[in-house]
Parts: sequence; structure tokens; C-alpha cells
Amino acid sequence: MRILGLDPGSRFVGFGVIDRQGSKLKSITQGRIVLPATTPLAVRLAELHHEIKDLLQRFEPDVAVLESLFRGVNVRSLIVLAQARGALLATIASTGLEVYEYSPAEIKSAVTGNGRADKQQVGRMVRLILGLGAAKLTSDAGDALAAAICFAQRLRMDRLKQGS
Repeated sequence: MRILGLDPGSRFVGFGVIDRQGSKLKSITQGRIVLPATTPLAVRLAELHHEIKDLLQRFEPDVAVLESLFRGVNVRSLIVLAQARGALLATIASTGLEVYEYSPAEIKSAVTGNGRADKQQVGRMVRLILGLGAAKLTSDAGDALAAAICFAQRLRMDRLKQGS
């Protein structure tokens, strides 16, 4: 099963693609989509749409996983983030791909065992789980890979529960 993980943002969108074969997880690609702050929001959202569409076509994932929206301090930033998430969701849904969403705490807990883990802990565990060693990993890409790992871990648990 191929899983696309996404860490939504209005300026940076992390992405990571992993393959799950049995209990093994393998990193296929990861990176960051940069959307310049000086570009009008509508143009950034259109660019995001094209970039995600390209990822979907190149890597043909079976599912997509996003970090769900969380409360932000700045209302304006939260609104812009919600618009970026909307562009991501619409692009993915237009392909018929299933979308799963997990809270930041659920993702951190699945990857590190601690729902309050910091970005460094998440990054270390993502590298360990996927065997990435000292590979350079932006926090956005690490969070996207963590979302994909969370789905893979939950899928395994859900299947175990169904077998009981």
C-alpha cells in the first residue's frame, strides 16, 4: 500500500510518500512545497493544487493522510491555513482518493508514544522507523511522513481488531 502524508501550511506544505508491505515501511520520497508569502493567496492555492496533483500522478498513492486543523493563536493565520487545507482536500478528493485526518497529538503518539513530543523527537523517530539514518529532513517533510506512519500503524491495529 502506498501512503501520501501531507503537513498542510499556507507557506510550506510538507509531503512524504511511504510504502507499507506487511509490517515493513519504506520511504519513497519526501520534501516541501514552498509557496512564497509575496504571492497572492489565490495564486498560492492554485500552485498548491498543481503541485499536489503532480505528486498524485507521479506516485499514485492508495490513500492520503493529513494532519487535522488545530487551534492557532492568530485567527488570520488559522483562516489562511484552513484555505490551504481546503485546496489540498479538494485536489485529493477530485481524484477519488480516500483521505484520512489525524490530530497532531494522534500522529505524535503513533510515532513516538508521546502525544506531546517535540519536532526533534518526531523527526528522530521518523528517521528510525523508516531507516533514513542521518538524511536531511525538513520539519514539514518529517511531519508529513509521521502522518503517513500514523495511518500505517493504525491500519495494522484496525486489522488486528477486526481479526479478533
